[in-house]
Amino acid sequence: MDKNEHVYIKLQRHIDNQAIGFPSTKSGSEIRILKHIFTPIEAEIATCLTYRPEPLEKIFERAGYLVESPEKLSQMLDCIENKGGIESKVKDGKRLYCNAPLVVGMYEHQLGKLTPGFIKDFNEYVSDKRFGIAFISTKLPQMRTIPIAESIQPQHNVSTFDEVAVLLQQAEAPFAVFECICRQKKSLEDKPCQVTDRKETCFAFGSTAQAVLRRGSGREITLDETMSILEQNQKQGLVLQPSNTQKAEFICSCCGCCCGILSMHKSLPKPLNFWASNFYAVIDTDACDACGICETRCQAGAASVSEKTQQSSIDLNRCIGCGICIPACPPKAISLQKKPAEVKPPQTREDLYDIIMSHKKGKLGKLKVTGKLFIDASLTGQTHLLK
Repeated sequence: MDKNEHVYIKLQRHIDNQAIGFPSTKSGSEIRILKHIFTPIEAEIATCLTYRPEPLEKIFERAGYLVESPEKLSQMLDCIENKGGIESKVKDGKRLYCNAPLVVGMYEHQLGKLTPGFIKDFNEYVSDKRFGIAFISTKLPQMRTIPIAESIQPQHNVSTFDEVAVLLQQAEAPFAVFECICRQKKSLEDKPCQVTDRKETCFAFGSTAQAVLRRGSGREITLDETMSILEQNQKQGLVLQPSNTQKAEFICSCCGCCCGILSMHKSLPKPLNFWASNFYAVIDTDACDACGICETRCQAGAASVSEKTQQSSIDLNRCIGCGICIPACPPKAISLQKKPAEVKPPQTREDLYDIIMSHKKGKLGKLKVTGKLFIDASLTGQTHLLK
């Protein structure tokens, strides 16, 4: 093993020890992913960061043996961020830097930079069971699902963190819109989205938007423009998935045919065990005419029509409470129900990652998750998913 290879292994292990994790695989695809983004010296510098944003001075205390000055370190950190390898934010006028997980993080930062080689290595890595188990083993998921506006009624008593209009009104400027990385990847693979042909559908706010604008991967828009684009997204049937925080840093607008998160959801026997949502859909069987629109509209594989009973039904192990089926139902037979116990997300992403880190699972914890997947697959008759 040459010195450069050792540096990438060191970075892989370092990121794996952070909040989200980045496990090794037999294929070595995780090392190839890092080589797409980092030079050897950049990889070494990245091992001097953590998941918590820190100022340049503190990072230089650890990285000073690699660069001659804080000014040079700042230049290199900015270069790595531009390549999507790390993240930064400005707080109280000072730039703070931190490691980024692969998802949500380094992968999304490859917007506009995707190559056939990266896509091949990324697909190989995320299809590996080690990545999948690590990704779903976190105490809290990184994203959550909120209902579209048309599916909400006054009686739902929706909390502000579950109401998209309020999330936007409370979000910090600037506002940025950018292309969905998942649809861009699928398009490059000649698998265009079946829900929308629009490109700019996802949003970032505050410091996350500033980073998007610095990288040149999105454009700044007004709050009114954000609301207008978001309205189009909801009408077309895209699922709203913001950061799993009360203070929204981003909102993705997702589809079941392209979104990696929703694809993983559909590959699990009981995906709601690993999901964050406060609502689910219910069907009024007396009003339902079994037209099948809900089944076509559903991006999570939760709605179906029985040929035997000629009735629609909702699989509550799969319904993520997005509400996109509700305005599309001709007889208005579907409504949202709020779950008895409301789950309140952490305030910020730093809080989220602290919670995940404090409950990070080791080998035994991940083995228990694997065992639960086998049990769930057997109980639901979905053993084919384990393949």
